Amino acid sequence: MDIRYQLEKPVVLDVQMQVRDFTVLLGLSGEGKTLLLKAIAGLIPARGHPFAGLAAERRPIGYLPQGYALFPHLRAWENVAFPLPRGAGRRAQAMNLLTRVGLADLAERYPAALSGGQRQRVALARALARRPELLLLDEPTSALDMATRDEILDELIREVHDFGVPVLAVSHDPHLAMLADHMAVLLDGRVVQEGPPRAVFARPATMRAARLLGFRNFLTGRVAEIERSGMVVAGADWRLRADLQHGMRPGMAVTVAIRSEDLVPGEALGGAAPNVLKLQVAALREEGVALRVRMGGTVCLDMLLPRMQCAGRSLVLGAELWVQVAPEHVHVMAE
Repeated sequence: MDIRYQLEKPVVLDVQMQVRDFTVLLGLSGEGKTLLLKAIAGLIPARGHPFAGLAAERRPIGYLPQGYALFPHLRAWENVAFPLPRGAGRRAQAMNLLTRVGLADLAERYPAALSGGQRQRVALARALARRPELLLLDEPTSALDMATRDEILDELIREVHDFGVPVLAVSHDPHLAMLADHMAVLLDGRVVQEGPPRAVFARPATMRAARLLGFRNFLTGRVAEIERSGMVVAGADWRLRADLQHGMRPGMAVTVAIRSEDLVPGEALGGAAPNVLKLQVAALREEGVALRVRMGGTVCLDMLLPRMQCAGRSLVLGAELWVQVAPEHVHVMAE
């Protein structure tokens, strides 16, 4: 499904993107993600496609707002039945939807007696009761604790796949975008990049997008050489090989982005590996079972070592450290 919506206030939005199966629109807080969903749902004035010109109640939309907006005085089945036409089969239809999301045995409970994940599934069943052509989710991870987030998200994604309804979820959480079938990045009111999460996370289109997607290392330099199988980029005190990327030419000013987890201690890639840098440990910080190493010297880089690579390794402030990065993990962007 192609989405195009324009909004001029309270923020300027001009969003063009595709929704495929479970799609996540990733953006910072305040970018207008919730406003976009309200525009698609017909809750605020906007120009757009699809559903242009239809009143909100006539749009084939299912909408899960933040917090789920369940009616506290209605039981689970009554919340699900709320959008259904009045009639003898109303409760049976609601129970069927609750069964499909695995909550039939909790049908008589009020929202206050349900967990966050259970409330989300009740809200999902209520949204699907309208038999929508598009399901909108507003920050679906915001009310979930870290301990159950992945389990609940796995259930949610499996359920919407089972129902066969395309989903557009908006979020500031990169973790949710990693689980999507398709994703887009929203910056300054426009989609700057979209595609499969694996491709977008590996090759962000801009430095701001890279920061949003978790990159911490940025080096400014130029394309030094173009080779048959790749290219060489260099700065004043560093030189790295990278996979050949479209549009690059010798002398072009570039920014190199490297994920912290793609830097590894020098011996890990083997002695013949390219892209070896000799740096100095400037700061150390434990992050759970991982270790974050901030390094200085010829360049300043941030490395995240998993537990397996920390074992048997003694790192102290000021120590010299050889680090490597594989050429396919060196992402080069034109400045």
